[in-house]
Amino acid sequence: MGMQFSVLASGSTGNAFYIETEQHRLLVDAGLSGKQLEQLFGQIDRDLRDLTAILVTHEHSDHIKGLGVIARKYQLPIYANEKTWKAMEGIIGDIPTEQKFIFPLGQVRSFGDLEVESFGVSHDAAEPMFFVFHHEGKKLALITDTGYVSDRMKGIIKNADVFIFESNHDVEMLRMGRYPWNVKRRILSDVGHVSNEEAGLALADVIGDRTKRIYLAHLSQDNNIKELARMTVAQTLANRGLTVGDQFDLYDTDPKIATKLAYV
Repeated sequence: MGMQFSVLASGSTGNAFYIETEQHRLLVDAGLSGKQLEQLFGQIDRDLRDLTAILVTHEHSDHIKGLGVIARKYQLPIYANEKTWKAMEGIIGDIPTEQKFIFPLGQVRSFGDLEVESFGVSHDAAEPMFFVFHHEGKKLALITDTGYVSDRMKGIIKNADVFIFESNHDVEMLRMGRYPWNVKRRILSDVGHVSNEEAGLALADVIGDRTKRIYLAHLSQDNNIKELARMTVAQTLANRGLTVGDQFDLYDTDPKIATKLAYV
């Protein structure tokens, strides 16, 4: 069967990512309403009832908005690190003890035939972490919500078959946009979000021989445009001798439309 995935929703209004193997079906983050999540699952012909578990990256609302609702409704186990659990108290409502699990930062947890590796990122949350998924020699790296991509992060995600990679904003659009300066400063900081150009530069360091697909994720609806993100990242990669369409392809993600279910 292999490993399949979909970026169900990605952007400043809500984030959710789905991955499955023959034995397990996981949801990473639930940053939309329960109704919206059900609709997104319908777009890929899947059902929330069949989920094995939910993994949580951090406590910001665009990643946990529907978490408590669907966890209770479908009696799903939730995995998050201790600091994230504490930060979510009072936000997601009561979760039965038997549904609460600790997934420490910097560890690998097995879900049957799927190995999930957690790693820390630089974001203004309690202890934000993202994941690399390993299955039958295939590797998928998911990384958004970080102000920069360190050498440590690059070492963990390097040479993945598939990257789901943050390309949050165009710097000039952000600087000239309507956001208050304190918000702009936060986004541009080391605990904010990666820009289109920064995404291209980081990807140039981690793309390897096995890399086939790159999905640009968590685009700002106010400070970015899909075409601009794709063009900037492609040009930055081209400047480093990496041409989109040769070895690998570049894909968009959307806040309301799930990407087609695809094999890694």
